[in-house]
Amino acid sequence: MPTIRMSTVRDAIALANLAEQTFRDTFADTNTAEDMELHCKNTYGLDIQLEEIKNPSIITLVAEESSQLIAYAQVRWADVESCVSGSSPGEIHRLYVDRNWHGKGLALTLMDVCLNTLKEHGSDVAWLGVWEHNPRAMAFYRKFGFEEVGDHVFPVGNDLQRDVIMMRPLG
Repeated sequence: MPTIRMSTVRDAIALANLAEQTFRDTFADTNTAEDMELHCKNTYGLDIQLEEIKNPSIITLVAEESSQLIAYAQVRWADVESCVSGSSPGEIHRLYVDRNWHGKGLALTLMDVCLNTLKEHGSDVAWLGVWEHNPRAMAFYRKFGFEEVGDHVFPVGNDLQRDVIMMRPLG
Protein backbone atom coordinates (compact mmCIF):
# COMPACT_ATOMS: atom_id res chain seq x y z
CA MET A 1 0.00 0.00 0.00
CA PRO A 2 1.26 3.50 -0.74
CA THR A 3 2.50 5.83 1.98
CA ILE A 4 0.18 8.65 3.10
CA ARG A 5 1.80 11.69 4.67
CA MET A 6 1.39 15.43 5.10
CA SER A 7 2.61 17.39 2.11
CA THR A 8 5.64 19.66 2.23
CA VAL A 9 6.65 22.61 0.06
CA ARG A 10 8.81 20.21 -1.94
CA ASP A 11 5.59 18.52 -3.13
CA ALA A 12 4.10 21.69 -4.67
CA ILE A 13 4.97 21.03 -8.33
CA ALA A 14 4.02 17.35 -8.25
CA LEU A 15 0.86 18.18 -6.29
CA ALA A 16 -0.16 20.87 -8.78
CA ASN A 17 0.27 18.41 -11.64
CA LEU A 18 -1.59 15.60 -9.87
CA ALA A 19 -4.41 17.90 -8.76
CA GLU A 20 -5.00 19.24 -12.25
CA GLN A 21 -4.73 15.83 -13.90
CA THR A 22 -7.14 14.13 -11.51
CA PHE A 23 -9.66 16.97 -11.86
CA ARG A 24 -9.45 16.75 -15.65
CA ASP A 25 -9.72 12.95 -15.58
CA THR A 26 -12.84 13.21 -13.41
CA PHE A 27 -14.67 16.10 -15.07
CA ALA A 28 -13.33 16.86 -18.56
CA ASP A 29 -15.95 14.71 -20.31
CA THR A 30 -18.82 16.61 -18.68
CA ASN A 31 -17.56 20.19 -19.07
CA THR A 32 -16.54 22.39 -21.96
CA ALA A 33 -12.85 22.72 -22.77
CA GLU A 34 -13.09 26.47 -22.12
CA ASP A 35 -14.57 26.01 -18.64
CA MET A 36 -12.00 23.34 -17.78
CA GLU A 37 -9.11 25.57 -18.90
CA LEU A 38 -10.39 28.52 -16.90
CA HIS A 39 -11.00 26.42 -13.78
CA CYS A 40 -7.60 24.72 -13.96
CA LYS A 41 -5.79 28.01 -14.60
CA ASN A 42 -7.39 29.53 -11.49
CA THR A 43 -7.14 26.48 -9.22
CA TYR A 44 -3.90 24.62 -9.98
CA GLY A 45 -0.28 25.64 -10.36
CA LEU A 46 2.95 25.80 -8.42
CA ASP A 47 2.15 29.09 -6.64
CA ILE A 48 -1.43 28.08 -5.82
CA GLN A 49 -0.54 24.69 -4.35
CA LEU A 50 2.44 26.18 -2.51
CA GLU A 51 0.12 28.67 -0.80
CA GLU A 52 -2.31 25.87 0.10
CA ILE A 53 0.52 23.80 1.62
CA LYS A 54 1.68 26.81 3.67
CA ASN A 55 -1.85 27.77 4.80
CA PRO A 56 -2.32 26.84 8.50
CA SER A 57 -6.09 26.34 7.93
CA ILE A 58 -5.47 23.59 5.35
CA ILE A 59 -3.81 20.20 5.73
CA THR A 60 -2.84 18.62 2.44
CA LEU A 61 -2.28 14.88 2.57
CA VAL A 62 -0.49 13.04 -0.23
CA ALA A 63 -0.20 9.38 -1.08
CA GLU A 64 2.95 8.24 -2.81
CA GLU A 65 4.29 5.06 -4.30
CA SER A 66 7.89 4.81 -5.51
CA SER A 67 8.38 8.57 -4.89
CA GLN A 68 5.42 9.43 -7.17
CA LEU A 69 2.34 11.24 -5.88
CA ILE A 70 -0.71 9.13 -6.75
CA ALA A 71 -3.47 10.65 -4.62
CA TYR A 72 -4.14 13.61 -2.40
CA ALA A 73 -6.72 15.07 -0.06
CA GLN A 74 -7.21 18.37 1.68
CA VAL A 75 -9.01 19.11 4.91
CA ARG A 76 -9.64 22.66 6.01
CA TRP A 77 -11.33 24.83 8.58
CA ALA A 78 -12.73 27.85 6.78
CA ASP A 79 -15.79 29.02 4.86
CA VAL A 80 -18.28 26.66 6.51
CA GLU A 81 -21.60 26.42 4.66
CA SER A 82 -24.65 27.62 6.63
CA CYS A 83 -26.35 24.21 6.30
CA VAL A 84 -23.49 22.56 8.22
CA SER A 85 -24.08 22.18 11.96
CA GLY A 86 -21.60 21.51 14.70
CA SER A 87 -19.49 23.60 17.01
CA SER A 88 -16.23 22.94 15.13
CA PRO A 89 -16.87 21.63 11.59
CA GLY A 90 -14.03 20.56 9.34
CA GLU A 91 -14.26 20.18 5.58
CA ILE A 92 -12.90 17.48 3.34
CA HIS A 93 -12.16 19.96 0.59
CA ARG A 94 -10.59 17.62 -1.97
CA LEU A 95 -9.99 13.89 -2.30
CA TYR A 96 -8.63 12.60 -5.62
CA VAL A 97 -6.88 9.41 -6.66
CA ASP A 98 -4.95 8.89 -9.89
CA ARG A 99 -7.12 6.78 -12.19
CA ASN A 100 -4.47 4.02 -12.31
CA TRP A 101 -5.12 3.49 -8.58
CA HIS A 102 -8.93 3.42 -8.71
CA GLY A 103 -10.46 0.31 -7.17
CA LYS A 104 -7.43 -0.57 -5.05
CA GLY A 105 -8.68 0.73 -1.71
CA LEU A 106 -6.57 3.87 -1.65
CA ALA A 107 -9.56 6.24 -1.53
CA LEU A 108 -10.95 4.34 1.47
CA THR A 109 -7.65 4.64 3.30
CA LEU A 110 -7.29 8.31 2.40
CA MET A 111 -10.82 9.04 3.65
CA ASP A 112 -10.04 7.33 6.96
CA VAL A 113 -6.93 9.50 7.31
CA CYS A 114 -8.97 12.64 6.52
CA LEU A 115 -11.60 11.81 9.14
CA ASN A 116 -8.94 11.03 11.76
CA THR A 117 -7.09 14.26 10.93
CA LEU A 118 -10.28 16.29 11.41
CA LYS A 119 -10.93 14.57 14.76
CA GLU A 120 -7.34 15.13 15.91
CA HIS A 121 -7.76 18.84 15.20
CA GLY A 122 -10.93 19.12 17.26
CA SER A 123 -13.64 18.92 14.61
CA ASP A 124 -16.96 17.46 15.74
CA VAL A 125 -18.42 17.10 12.23
CA ALA A 126 -16.98 16.52 8.78
CA TRP A 127 -18.57 18.00 5.69
CA LEU A 128 -17.89 18.17 1.96
CA GLY A 129 -19.36 19.28 -1.34
CA VAL A 130 -19.88 16.85 -4.21
CA TRP A 131 -21.17 17.56 -7.71
CA GLU A 132 -24.82 16.61 -8.03
CA HIS A 133 -24.02 14.61 -11.20
CA ASN A 134 -21.38 12.42 -9.53
CA PRO A 135 -23.39 9.50 -8.09
CA ARG A 136 -20.28 7.33 -7.69
CA ALA A 137 -18.70 9.86 -5.33
CA MET A 138 -21.97 10.35 -3.43
CA ALA A 139 -22.26 6.59 -2.90
CA PHE A 140 -18.65 6.51 -1.67
CA TYR A 141 -19.35 9.26 0.88
CA ARG A 142 -22.57 7.58 2.04
CA LYS A 143 -20.51 4.48 2.90
CA PHE A 144 -18.72 6.68 5.42
CA GLY A 145 -21.97 7.94 6.95
CA PHE A 146 -22.26 11.25 5.11
CA GLU A 147 -25.81 12.54 4.55
CA GLU A 148 -27.10 15.39 2.40
CA VAL A 149 -27.75 18.61 4.31
CA GLY A 150 -27.88 21.28 1.60
CA ASP A 151 -26.19 22.57 -1.51
CA HIS A 152 -24.06 25.38 -2.87
CA VAL A 153 -22.80 26.74 -6.18
CA PHE A 154 -19.44 25.49 -7.43
CA PRO A 155 -18.09 27.36 -10.45
CA VAL A 156 -16.19 25.39 -13.07
CA GLY A 157 -14.92 28.18 -15.28
CA ASN A 158 -18.03 30.17 -16.16
CA ASP A 159 -20.41 27.28 -15.50
CA LEU A 160 -22.14 27.63 -12.13
CA GLN A 161 -22.76 24.05 -11.02
CA ARG A 162 -24.65 22.65 -8.03
CA ASP A 163 -22.74 20.76 -5.38
CA VAL A 164 -24.58 18.72 -2.77
CA ILE A 165 -23.33 19.39 0.77
CA MET A 166 -22.92 16.22 2.81
CA MET A 167 -22.08 15.97 6.50
CA ARG A 168 -21.43 13.38 9.21
CA PRO A 169 -20.64 13.55 12.90
CA LEU A 170 -17.19 12.66 14.14
CA GLY A 171 -17.34 10.46 17.23
